[in-house]
This record gives sequence, structure tokens and C-alpha cells, in this order.
Amino acid sequence: MAGLRDYGAAVARVAPRAVRQVRLAREERLVFVVGCPRSGTTFLAAAIGSVPGFVDLGEVTPWKAALPSAPSAAQLRRILERVRLLGLASGLRGVEQTPETAFALDAALAAYPRALAVHSLRDGRDVVCSLLERGWLSASRAGTDDAGLEYGSQARFWVEPERREEFERVSDARRCAWAWRRYVEAARLAAGDRILEVRYEALPDSVDRLAEFLGADAAALHRALDAFRDSSVGRWRRDLAAEQLAEVESEAGGLLAKLGYVSG
Repeated sequence: MAGLRDYGAAVARVAPRAVRQVRLAREERLVFVVGCPRSGTTFLAAAIGSVPGFVDLGEVTPWKAALPSAPSAAQLRRILERVRLLGLASGLRGVEQTPETAFALDAALAAYPRALAVHSLRDGRDVVCSLLERGWLSASRAGTDDAGLEYGSQARFWVEPERREEFERVSDARRCAWAWRRYVEAARLAAGDRILEVRYEALPDSVDRLAEFLGADAAALHRALDAFRDSSVGRWRRDLAAEQLAEVESEAGGLLAKLGYVSG
């Protein structure tokens, strides 16, 4: 359960961003940026949140803490409205960027019927490299994040129930590929006309389409995304050992092929 400290931390992040453009009218057209961790969600949400009329809410800690329990639309709305109200952001188009929202996207969009979602999709092999570097799914990692969710090799709420024990026994590389597959499957399961999928590798070429989808100022969004650098695209070729790549393709090769990242 989220406590006052969690709400306080979320408000402390949001208020300085919102206070520069406080608006009195309530804004219901929120944006949820989802995708597997290390898929560019933070960068993309920050870029959208910098456009006039929007505000980057970050990963709202109480919201993130609630997601493993499959919260209802009403529960999610109560959480976010507290943060928006106390953070002076009720009149702005809040951009929530918790990756795990992919697993509750239908509820999030039901909580805000005028909201939109953006799925940031990245080559799973590059995501595996970045997740391995972070160590969040490593068997040697211990501890919890800001929402009290554990690091390490234990099965998360998104692991298939019948494979939980297997998840905890496999290699770190396979666990990372597993995570990518599950997040992407969840985000795409909720596909509809309120969700836009953009590829990390082609982000600069997606700005106009993204601006049109969001009803955002295209020039401002172009400026915000000027900082994109593609130096990490294809890093798996140099960073993954042959046995790691084999593990990744064994776990997620079907989805990689379906999305055109590898030949079928």
C-alpha cells in the first residue's frame, strides 16, 4: 500500500514541473507511455511532457506500487488524481510513464476515457543488453525500488503462473528476454485506436505521427526529441555472447520475428 511518503515523493517531482504553467480547467486527456523498461519510455515521456500544455508526471510511485494487485479503473484514478491535485497539475495533460502500466492499460484508459497511450517498442535484443547492464533481473541482485518492488530473479506478477519456478532458474539473459516479451505482449493486447505504437529505432521519423495522434504542437515535439541518439541501436551485436543470444531467441524469437526484428 502506498503511504504519505510515496505520495509526497510523487508530488515533489510533479509540482515544480507543473507550477510554471498552472491552468485552472480540469484536463482529462492524459497520456500513458508504456513499454518494457529500457525501451525509451523515460525519454519519450519526458519529451512529450515538455510540450506546452503537458507535464511529465514521471513514474508515480503509489500508482506503480498498486499495479501488481490488478487495480480497478476507479482505484487508479483515485491515486493519480491525488497526485495531480497536490502537484498543481490537474489542468495539464499529465504524462504517466510507469512501464508496468502495460499490464493494466485497459483499466488506465477506462479511468480516463479521454486519455491516450503510447507504446514505446524497442528491439528486444537491445533491451536485454540494457537490462543486463542494470541488473534488475539478475540472480545476484537484491533490494527494492522506490515502490517497494523487489529486484532480483524472483518471479514478478507478470510471469505466467505455470512458469514461475522456471523463471527463477533460468539465466539472466533469458529472464530479460522474458520480461521484454511479456511487456510487449501486454501492451499490444490492449491495442486500439487510443494506443499508438512507436519504434524506438525510428523515433525521429515518428514525431509528426505522434504529434497528430496526441494533438500536440509538432514543432515543440520535434525540438523535444532532437536529443534522441541512435548510438545504442544494434548494441546486441557487440554486447551479447553467442549463448546469450541463443537464450534470447529461444525465449522471445517468435515475437522478435513477428515484429520484424529477426527473420522468421
